Amino acid sequence: MTAPRKAIVLFGHGARDARWREPFDRLHARLSALLPGCAIRLAFLELMAPSLAETIDELAGAGVGTMTVVPVFFGQGGHLRRDFPLLIDECRAKHPGVRIEAATAVGEIDSVLDAIAAYCAQAASSGPSAGPTGSH
Repeated sequence: MTAPRKAIVLFGHGARDARWREPFDRLHARLSALLPGCAIRLAFLELMAPSLAETIDELAGAGVGTMTVVPVFFGQGGHLRRDFPLLIDECRAKHPGVRIEAATAVGEIDSVLDAIAAYCAQAASSGPSAGPTGSH
């Protein structure tokens, strides 16, 4: 089987609690099902593995020629303004034959905000039992 030529890297902050990663794993699974011919990977800024550089190294080593890094962050805070561009530049310098693109943080996109607003409205109309644990 031929390695995919394109990849999407879902880039998250990372956390000490391993359960924090669960929604990212679910997003990874959904995106993998949606785009079966595209390599989908997770990478993290800190506290979790793999790092962005490790993930891009792995994909480049497998022959992936085009990668889109999607920051799964709610907004463009300091990490995305300062750290993320530097990490992307380092990866581009290390893999000059690979096209590495950086998307906008998912929370900056209107359709994502619309989905969050719809969820909030639904949660508010559902009463006190709304939410993942069924309580406040």
